[in-house]
Order: sequence, then C-alpha cells, then structure tokens
Amino acid sequence: MAELEIIGLARSNYVWTCRIACAEKGVEYRLTRGFPGTPEMRALHPFGKIPAMRHGGLLLCESKAICTYVDRAFPGPPLIPEEPAAAALVEQWVSLVNTAIDPLCMRRYLYAHVFPGTPDGAPDATAIAAALPALGEQLDLLDRSVAPTGHLVGDGFTLADAFLVPILYYIARLPEAGRIMAGLPALTGYLRRHLARPSVAATEPPPPKPR
Repeated sequence: MAELEIIGLARSNYVWTCRIACAEKGVEYRLTRGFPGTPEMRALHPFGKIPAMRHGGLLLCESKAICTYVDRAFPGPPLIPEEPAAAALVEQWVSLVNTAIDPLCMRRYLYAHVFPGTPDGAPDATAIAAALPALGEQLDLLDRSVAPTGHLVGDGFTLADAFLVPILYYIARLPEAGRIMAGLPALTGYLRRHLARPSVAATEPPPPKPR
C-alpha cells in the first residue's frame, strides 16, 4: 500500500491532530514540511492552508477530511463511533472546536502573544484583554463538558479530543489562560491525562525556538 504523507508544520495544531489520528490507528506516515501561503501549499489546498495529505492518488486538504479518511480507511479503534448519536456528538464537538474554539483560542488569543504585530514584538495586550472574557467562557464550558467522563464524548478517546488537546496544550502555557485553567480542575486533569496518551506524547511538536 502507498505511503501516507501529511504535509504541513509539526507545530500546527491541525497538523498535530492529523498525526494523533494516524498514531491512534497505527498508520505509518511521512511528515513533509509545508508552509502556509506558499505556491507549493496553494497547489495542494485552494487557500494555501495546512495540512494536506497524499495517499497514493488521493490528495486531501482540511484536517477534518484527512482524519475522517484515516479513520475509515484503516483498521483500528474508531475515532468516530459507529453508534449514530455518539458519532453525531463527535461531529458536533469537532465543529465547535473548528468554528469557535480555535478561532478564539488560537487565531485571536495565542496569535496576540506569538504573532502580535506590535512594533517591538511584545504581546498585543489590547487584543489579549479583548479575548479574555470569551476565553474564560469557553474554558469553563470545556471544564463542565469533560468533567463527567474525562472525554468530550462518551468514556473513550475520540476525534473530538484529538482536535481539542493540541489547542489546550498551547494556550495552557500562556499566563492568562494558565491562570484560568488553574481554577478548572476537570479541564486541567483532562489535558494532563491526554498529553500522556501514547498517540499524543509520540507526536508532540518540538519546543519553539527562543525568540
């Protein structure tokens, strides 16, 4: 069978999600560096985003499509349950992460720290302060949601967790989100346990270079 190739950057939360999916299913793959917005990525994704995937003659972009393909094309524990209600709940959470949680936590809050666009490169304090009320609401929702079972859906690891964990990993290291999460024991325990999960630990991105 042809080798599966994931194209993108290891530090991307969406690339990491795809790699977690592969690790959960026991799928061997090759990670090829690809940079957003480059002509090379625009040839793979209509908007030049990462990740993309090649598998034989199949080319896919968008992490949800990639992960769904990996889940259905390969044997192993399902990341999207077969039972209709559980499957729908996983799809619901993946959509919430992609349409609400990632845009706020990553694109607004984290980017205000790491890609601030300020003259001296310091974090954008105004953008951070503006994001914090909604950030607190989202983290509180997640804390309540994982408290019953330690997972977003049911009592096992699903694709919903694979999409959320990389985001929490990154924002928990930032001062404001770290302080909020310190008061949310269910969410803090959720992140700690899942970071120790073999599929997550084996695919953890390299630490950022010193600025």
